[in-house]
Amino acid sequence: MAFPTAVNDQITDSISQSGVKVLGDGPAIAMNMLYQATAQALANAAHNATNAQQQSYVTAQAATTMGVATLYSVDTASAGVTTKDILGG
Repeated sequence: MAFPTAVNDQITDSISQSGVKVLGDGPAIAMNMLYQATAQALANAAHNATNAQQQSYVTAQAATTMGVATLYSVDTASAGVTTKDILGG
């Protein structure tokens, strides 16, 4: 110790060493927190992209279904009669 105290030197040394350990661990803990936050953000981005892709497939399927239903609902009998008249059949 730098100056004499009423506390046992072993106690003051152990406290000093634990304080140095906390200071030494600080950068490693900060980097770990940065990596964890980055991993969480990337996982959220991947999840959002997957969800958006699934929703676009649902929208495309609905649009295809409506298109096919529209094609089936068109009255083709009148078009057939007109075509027969034009071709002279």
